[in-house]
Amino acid sequence: MTSSTTVRDSAAAPTSVPRLARLPVGIVAGVVAAVHLVMGALGRGYWFDEALMLAIGRHHLDWGSADQPPVAPALAGLADVLAPGVNGVLRIAPSLATAGAVVVAALIARELGGDRRAQVLTALAQATGLWVTLFGHFLTPYSLEPLQWALLLWLLVRWTRVRDDRLLLAVGPLLGLAALTKFQVILLGAVLVLAIGVAGPRAMLRRPAFWWAALLGALIASPTLVWQAVHGWPQLRMTSVVAQESVLFGGPGPNAVAMLLLAGLLGTVLVVVGAVAAFTTPRLRPYRFVAVTFLVLWIVFAVSVGRAYYLCGLHGAVAALGAVWFQERRATGRRRWSWVAWPAGVLSVALAAAMLSASAGAADPAVPERIVDEVARVRDGLPPDQRDRSVVVGGSYIFAAYVDTADPALGLPPGYSGNRSYGYFDPPPDDHDVVIFLGRDPGLLAPTGVVLRPVTDLGDGNRIWLGEGLTHPWSQVWPQLRTLVVD
Repeated sequence: MTSSTTVRDSAAAPTSVPRLARLPVGIVAGVVAAVHLVMGALGRGYWFDEALMLAIGRHHLDWGSADQPPVAPALAGLADVLAPGVNGVLRIAPSLATAGAVVVAALIARELGGDRRAQVLTALAQATGLWVTLFGHFLTPYSLEPLQWALLLWLLVRWTRVRDDRLLLAVGPLLGLAALTKFQVILLGAVLVLAIGVAGPRAMLRRPAFWWAALLGALIASPTLVWQAVHGWPQLRMTSVVAQESVLFGGPGPNAVAMLLLAGLLGTVLVVVGAVAAFTTPRLRPYRFVAVTFLVLWIVFAVSVGRAYYLCGLHGAVAALGAVWFQERRATGRRRWSWVAWPAGVLSVALAAAMLSASAGAADPAVPERIVDEVARVRDGLPPDQRDRSVVVGGSYIFAAYVDTADPALGLPPGYSGNRSYGYFDPPPDDHDVVIFLGRDPGLLAPTGVVLRPVTDLGDGNRIWLGEGLTHPWSQVWPQLRTLVVD
């Protein structure tokens, strides 16, 4: 019975694939790489999550933090060592990863039997996704994730066709690296096992290489998992925090729609079509596990109100299913609406260009520069003895990261915060009892006993507060100041 199932699975998959459309796919990927490298080099400011990666990489690199595994901070720290303060170097890795995801998406389409047109459409859809366009050149975990997820799906899709267990073994290191980048891949892996068990190819689950790969991935990811366990699994508590924040933008319904729309105009069409086509097109039957995985995660993230970008790593693979479905229609002479594909591609490029312009505003240096300039002004106005005992504390990790990535010429001390990752870093020295607090609610520091007064308005309800009178040492009250909710 096992052998007949294996034969049936193999017969359903194509024995050969079209040639890779190297030139057009290469052009799309090359343009994506060039655009993001240029945008990254020209931008003077930091996206606030990018500032966090850089701050961790410079000062706090460890096997983990509250909600950030170490890969992105390590890359930021390496770039900072090689070229301190040079954004063009900092953003090489995410820009190339964004372009790499374009190539891998086209490779997935090819494995599905996609011809030249299907490959290029898939590449174009991946290239013009709204989220990857907006943040594809910022060094964050979610700018690296689409390439990692696309590679993982390509390995599994290719195995389904050629049944080479070396592909499964390669899944292990990739899973481990992805888990060291962003934790959502652990859920992806679990859902993939479920989807393959339900939709096939079940023969994959009977291969020892599959389970050796899972074990290897777990071993590679174990240092950051151990860090989480030692510190009480803050990442698990982030689920409810993310849900609270996402509800502010409309809750499960709008979030479910946003998870599709972030694929871009062309991408959304191909993703929706591909998710359906996997169940209606015999040619795509062996690859239904891709659509099942997408649909299950779509429901999970919609119900739990996860971030709208959590599915972006799957857009390329599901779009490839849609592109091959359109190819099937062309092959059977149903070409009535086939002319729509390229105008949709042009509109997708136009929307992506608009998102690129928005990305420049997302990292506007004027905001953090004003904040750190005001902090420097307040600190420089202190008497020398108080200045030496001063500490800068942010109500949000964003303020602390801005301080830690400020121009060294300002001479600012390290930034501290009880918020998110910063809450698990070392507390301020106990003898630093003059507090410069940035945020909305000075009551966050009530356990210290310090009395704060507002001195500068930062806008949006945020102020700089100044005070002293520390009655309880930082080392004693620091665990009480930890919070995962952004003020």
